[in-house]
Amino acid sequence: MDIGYVMAGSGDDTDALLARTARTLAARGARLAGAVQTNTTRPGSSKCDMDIRILPEGAVIRISQCLGAGARGCRLDMAALEQAVGLVASALAAGADLLILNKFGKHEAAGRGFRPVIAEAVVRGIPVLTGLNALNRPSFLTFTGGAGCRLGATEEALLAWTSRVERSAGWCQSNLGCGEAVG
Repeated sequence: MDIGYVMAGSGDDTDALLARTARTLAARGARLAGAVQTNTTRPGSSKCDMDIRILPEGAVIRISQCLGAGARGCRLDMAALEQAVGLVASALAAGADLLILNKFGKHEAAGRGFRPVIAEAVVRGIPVLTGLNALNRPSFLTFTGGAGCRLGATEEALLAWTSRVERSAGWCQSNLGCGEAVG
């Protein structure tokens, strides 16, 4: 099982890092499936719009909802998220070298969201690269059986990992101490 994760300083940092890495890999000819996130500042609001781009060259889907200035509830649009999950699952089924997902978040931690797509990639032997925050790390490690590799928060580290998993399936478990940051 090849699952790499990155924990950058903030969600925006992780999103930008994964998007850059996806662009670089696509330019090198990698067949990608997945979703990368872009957060756009909304004038007059403290909340951003959250959009995800379906890989390789798919739709951009707004996954946030504007609930109003005083709202405190979850802004995630579950219908939009499920639409994105379906599109990513289709891209994965069409063939991919790597699954890249913006994050293993609270919905994945609860068994929803992209979690079934991650499981399908693992079953197919397709490496997975995702963002992760400290809050969801325990659930992620339980889900992966501790097999996830923490990667350095640089494009170079992510590209080095993807190069290694491309050359040798299972390299992480056998050759590296995966509890430590790689790269």
